[in-house]
Amino acid sequence: MYTIIGAGIGGLTTALVFEKLNIKYQLFEKSKAPNALGAGIWLAPNALQVLEFAGVLDAIFKVGNVVNRITLSNEKLKLLVDSSQLPAKEKYGFSTLAIHRAKLQLALIEAIPKDKIHWNKAFKSFKQLNNTVSVDFTDGSQTETKYLIGADGINSKVRSQLFTKSQIRYSGQTCWRGVMKTALPPEYKDRGIEMWGKGIRFGLSQLSNNETSWFAVKNSEAFQKDDKTVLKEKLSTLYKDFHPIVQELINNTDIKDILRNDITDLKPIKHWQKDTICLIGDAAHAITPNMGQGGAQAIEDAYYLGKLIVENKNKNIFEQFEKKRYKRVNSIVKQSWYTGKIANLKTGTTIRNNIFSIIPTKLIDRNMHSVYNLKD
Repeated sequence: MYTIIGAGIGGLTTALVFEKLNIKYQLFEKSKAPNALGAGIWLAPNALQVLEFAGVLDAIFKVGNVVNRITLSNEKLKLLVDSSQLPAKEKYGFSTLAIHRAKLQLALIEAIPKDKIHWNKAFKSFKQLNNTVSVDFTDGSQTETKYLIGADGINSKVRSQLFTKSQIRYSGQTCWRGVMKTALPPEYKDRGIEMWGKGIRFGLSQLSNNETSWFAVKNSEAFQKDDKTVLKEKLSTLYKDFHPIVQELINNTDIKDILRNDITDLKPIKHWQKDTICLIGDAAHAITPNMGQGGAQAIEDAYYLGKLIVENKNKNIFEQFEKKRYKRVNSIVKQSWYTGKIANLKTGTTIRNNIFSIIPTKLIDRNMHSVYNLKD
């Protein structure tokens, strides 16, 4: 029996893959019920291949929006890099999908048998016994399992007990995420756009027929708070030199639909597993959002973990799983971290933009395929 802690994207996908492969599991989540918090997320072709395998692709596409073109530009929307997703669609069967995180989670939850998800069960601690792991929850209840999977996010309590010296890193950047309850103009419908300025950037993509997601990033000290009464005015001033569509998005988003989070990741740790306990997703390798691969790599974890379990019945495959995934994931963690630094440069932005504008399409496509390619 596998016990999964956390009903985020990684934990839910693991449950779905296990369901598909007839692997016994139970999933425990601290929330009392599914909640609708969050903003937009991109699902790249590598993630969509796994979700197709898990049998939930149709449900997800019904509530998302296909992105066939990813544009990097300066603040005025002058192109630096313009990447068509159609070659990826030809090779993998999908281009990128933009979707509201809450709708994605609900689609995953609905595909899992209700008796296998246990709500209002906040993880407290574990004890490794001879042949089992005893898991205690904050409500005083307990369960015993052969294997424990920590899928409880960047602030993982499973990780904090398993690897006490793990550290969350602050990128030096804070991010506002908003969801406007209307669609973009038709010319932007199938595009994901990120505009780079000086020490600030802004991104947008349509999520559905009546939702558009945007994010605004600036260099900042950590743990700052907003005065919601003047937040939209401050954001409008901050991005006054950007393309007019930015002002349109900020002004037409309800203040309750704007969230602020500091951008962090997990400083790479040497191991994700120990004995019969394993971490996946953000609990193991939280990634900054600069490559749109945080959720995708959690989804990949679920796929490879399930495959290894089936191929090695009655064996502990956690160490094997770590060896298979470690190099690829940490390469993406590193690349995403430095992409964020480059994107938010305060000086040298003209040189940066000139360099990006002359990068050969072949090089961009090669890097894209290295991320999108799901290898067994």
